[in-house]
Amino acid sequence: MTNPGLDRRGLLIAVGSFLLWGVMPLWWHMLKDVPSLQIVLHRIAWSAVIVGAYLTWTQGRGWLRAALAKPRVWWMLGLSGLLIGFNWGLYIWAVNAGHVVESSLGYFINPLLNVLLGVVLLRERLGRAQWVSVAIATVGVAWLTLRFGQLPWIALALAASFALYGLIRKLASVESIPGLGVEGAYLLLPAIVLLGWSQWHGQGGFFVAQSAGGYGAWTSVLLIVSGALTALPLVGFAYAVRRVPLSVVGLLQYVAPTMQFLIGVFVFHEAFDRDRAIGFAFIWIALAIFAIDGVLRSRRTSAPTIAAAPATR
Repeated sequence: MTNPGLDRRGLLIAVGSFLLWGVMPLWWHMLKDVPSLQIVLHRIAWSAVIVGAYLTWTQGRGWLRAALAKPRVWWMLGLSGLLIGFNWGLYIWAVNAGHVVESSLGYFINPLLNVLLGVVLLRERLGRAQWVSVAIATVGVAWLTLRFGQLPWIALALAASFALYGLIRKLASVESIPGLGVEGAYLLLPAIVLLGWSQWHGQGGFFVAQSAGGYGAWTSVLLIVSGALTALPLVGFAYAVRRVPLSVVGLLQYVAPTMQFLIGVFVFHEAFDRDRAIGFAFIWIALAIFAIDGVLRSRRTSAPTIAAAPATR
């Protein structure tokens, strides 16, 4: 039965946000004929415009000054903007290069890496179950490395960049959407300059007919909509996280990488043999222990567990 105190609208919006993040590989795959750098530049530009317009509409023209009012926030959000731009670029490239399964592994690993950063940099303490989770996940990564002769670098780079992004956003103490707006403001001008340069030198193709070597109108529209698909789940997440217990949101965060994994295996038919299954099984067992421990801790202390930073695929 649904908890009577649970905000159903908030829960539905949270689920919808994670479902949208989960199906994003299908969207990026539709743009596979566009160079990955061009996709991420358009994603940065259009999401910055959309988020900026949303904040101006809801908070007035002073939202940027208010977001930067606290000390050190300006450079912290500049750094987090670079990290999320790198994360977006690597993820889009990985999807269109046939690495959806490994990308999903990165977002499975991410919550555990968040825990490790908390221990190393914030001097947080882990319980026994959390240490067991980290150890089992490490065995899984080691197994994949030994069996395939190299680190799963895409997964680790995605997890590390997003974990560092979440750490900086935590330390910056800025609300989710205004923070994204500031990051977008930092990245917008370089993105426009690079897009303009590539368009001028015939390497862009935005709203240029396919017969003339461009992307065509339909693909250009998809590039614009990618900005909305970046902003929409983040706005939904920000709405839901204030109305749904963070312990619930923390469990829902596994919906997106699970869907990405299933899409990689069953839609894109990426390789998933016994060796990969064993490595993933270690990660999944670690996450199950981690999630169950978080729920039990939440019930014992009557306080919500901290959810991971919003996924921004």
